[in-house]
Amino acid sequence: MRCPHCSNQDSKVIESRDASESGAIRRRRECLKCGTRYTTYERVERPNLAIVKKDGARELFDRNKLFAAIHRSVGKFLSSDLEVDAIVSKVENELYARGDTELPSTVIGDLVLAELGERNQVAYVRFASVYQEFKTVDEFADALEKLRKKK
Repeated sequence: MRCPHCSNQDSKVIESRDASESGAIRRRRECLKCGTRYTTYERVERPNLAIVKKDGARELFDRNKLFAAIHRSVGKFLSSDLEVDAIVSKVENELYARGDTELPSTVIGDLVLAELGERNQVAYVRFASVYQEFKTVDEFADALEKLRKKK
């Protein structure tokens, strides 16, 4: 790991701890040359996971893209970015647990909807309206009815 201040490669770890549900490890380091302290995050590298889009196109799974999509669609209806990150981590873990190298994008949408349904009903409906491309008020009503039946 290079020091962000002097680019020296020698550092010592001062402190390590779990960073989140995603399995990342947060490490505080100190450069042995200049003494600068900085933080790094370690995450286990997983095999590539291809997502098959509705139009048949394939792209690699990107947790940042999923985070942005959830954050954009549900906005302030979740308590914080940490809650969005927890949802992304749970969905990501479920995707990898399936053991497939290719999954349809609908699997991701369904997993996100399931998580939002447990956490916030308004966030669930907002995400569902984007994900399921609602065109009428009746489609909103159907989504609400499904959510009520789950509760």
